[in-house]
Amino acid sequence: MAILERFSDIIRANINDLLDKMEDPAIMIDQYLIDLLEDLAEVKRSTAEIMGEETRTKRSLDNNKIEVEKYAGLAKKALVAGNEGDARIFLEKKQELENLDSELMAVYTAAHKNAMKMRQMYDKLAADIQTLQARRTMIKSKVSIAKTQEIINQASSSTNQTEDAMDTFTRMEEKADRMLDEANAMAELNITPVDPAEALEEKYAETGIASVDEELAILKKELGLQ
Repeated sequence: MAILERFSDIIRANINDLLDKMEDPAIMIDQYLIDLLEDLAEVKRSTAEIMGEETRTKRSLDNNKIEVEKYAGLAKKALVAGNEGDARIFLEKKQELENLDSELMAVYTAAHKNAMKMRQMYDKLAADIQTLQARRTMIKSKVSIAKTQEIINQASSSTNQTEDAMDTFTRMEEKADRMLDEANAMAELNITPVDPAEALEEKYAETGIASVDEELAILKKELGLQ
């Protein structure tokens, strides 16, 4: 059967080699097992048909044996009744059925062997699929861990980028401080130098503003009130 040959090839195949070609093993392994289960269902139907054929051939064989025994009994009864001619007819029928019995036995033997082979094949395929299902759980767990590790790696990369940004901001801040210090220094240098002598001159210069008593004395003198 082509289905059995294909199934056998699948089971012999190294599933890890197949997974290497898949974009997402977690998704592809599910589809892979779905296909296997569909094939297994087909094998199961074929196995049931062959086992049914075995049952039918066994029933035919058993029924034929019953008929052989029946005509043997009838032949005895005919002889007891003194009817040798009837007994001969019953024995001829019995021999005819006995000849058929060998043919039915051969058919049943072949059907039994086929049914046993198919059942063994089905059981083997079902067991292999259970093994693959267990491996699927392991594979999906590995994929999940791998994706988690990928997230961690991306987060770690972002952390490194943040650290780089902090270093960059620190350098920029230091540069800004230097620029500000230089600008302040330049502003200070742009101020006109102060002459020490002029500063002292202001210190010793008279205010030039008369007190109220002095101005009052001057007014009285002008008015001739003194």
